[in-house]
Amino acid sequence: MSTSEIATVLAWHDALNDSDIDTLLELSSDDIEVGGPKGATQGIESLREWATTAGVKLVPGRLYTHNGVVVVEQKATWANDPGNVSTVASSFRVVHDQVTSVFRHDELESALAATDLSEEDFVADA
Repeated sequence: MSTSEIATVLAWHDALNDSDIDTLLELSSDDIEVGGPKGATQGIESLREWATTAGVKLVPGRLYTHNGVVVVEQKATWANDPGNVSTVASSFRVVHDQVTSVFRHDELESALAATDLSEEDFVADA
């Protein structure tokens, strides 16, 4: 387990949830891949656009990690429907304390399957 990778992912969540775009971008590589159920995009400007328009808050829960990959189960709320809380998961790739990719999944099981992680890779609750 890498404490650094987990710390990076948790700081990334904090920056996103606080709308601290500058910190979010500093924690992300210039060629970051961002994806979810509606497709994927690449680059720091795409991340900036998504972070400023998505209106999402992601509260981390269970954490899984192995070889630079961190999967986080999250409670998600969107600004346009704040009373509706969904449980989702995101997979992160972290290299040299920067997020190089983040992909949101509709459920933890699909995030674990997409990254070849399992319950054996569980490390903590955030």
